[in-house]
Amino acid sequence: MKKHFLYIVPALLFALISCGNSSNTATVAPLDEVTATIKAPDFNGDSAYAYVKAQCDFGPRVPNGTAHDKCGDWLVQKFTELGATVTEQKDNVKAWDGASLKMRNIIASYKPESGKRVMICAHWDSRPWADNDPDPKNHHTPIDGADDGASGVGIMVELARQFQKQMPEIGVDLICFDMEDYGTPDWYEGEHDDKSWCLGSQYWSHTPHTAGYNARYGVLLDMVGNRNSSFYQEYFSTRYAKSIVKKIWNKAGDMGMGGRFPKKDGGAITDDHIPVNEIAKIPCIDIIPMYPDCKESSFGPTWHTLSDNISNIDPATLQMVGQVLMEVIYNEH
Repeated sequence: MKKHFLYIVPALLFALISCGNSSNTATVAPLDEVTATIKAPDFNGDSAYAYVKAQCDFGPRVPNGTAHDKCGDWLVQKFTELGATVTEQKDNVKAWDGASLKMRNIIASYKPESGKRVMICAHWDSRPWADNDPDPKNHHTPIDGADDGASGVGIMVELARQFQKQMPEIGVDLICFDMEDYGTPDWYEGEHDDKSWCLGSQYWSHTPHTAGYNARYGVLLDMVGNRNSSFYQEYFSTRYAKSIVKKIWNKAGDMGMGGRFPKKDGGAITDDHIPVNEIAKIPCIDIIPMYPDCKESSFGPTWHTLSDNISNIDPATLQMVGQVLMEVIYNEH
């Protein structure tokens, strides 16, 4: 199943939680409320925007393609320049249609020796097909993925630039998952396999970059750059990591951004945080927008279309999301 909003009535929601297999549920330890004892550095939305554009300038980052290779090399080089310990995971994985894909997860670690850590993640690949484009002629055309992929990674690269100047007290892993968006296309008339999505995060969750890896929690960034995006509270995030949702949304409210981080249900979404929660057993939330009144998609009018390009990325949205993360990370002890 592709990323999709599923609205659940309360009775069904209770049934889903009650009947779930407890062995597949990540245990979330109670967390203290964030106290703003430290003023985080200022996140630079313009810098994050430049990093989003740099990714898009390579072209669609479709696995097995030249742009994918070149952008991956650039990410490794950039994170290394910014003082991270960079680890790569490379392997061949099978796609929904049996194609062999060259997977490349990229992990940038700060204070890798510290046992106190959090993980921030996003996918860096882009959709091979604009299968939600209003023009059917474009349904087999790859997209730039400026918002759907590059925006989250752009924020992470700017986080890395800030970490190089002033490290937070805890360790941080910035994880670029590959092949989130290679799921079965809408135009395919055969069976749609739920597990055809999020291939890189599935791989990492089964085989983390460090043996026995653990983190207090994870935050997934997906489509965090479009103008006027609002980030509702996603269902699986609240199911597996409710205290982290509370931490992030409370911080956004304290910073005067509650209107863009409404404390409202955002439906359930298949995304990279699912294997992190269910396989790696690390409580992980998804910061992802919801457009309840958008006729094209609940993910907004550019989702999986050729319009998902740099012209629709807003530095102010990147600034907002990035600063919320900075205030939370720099107040972890």
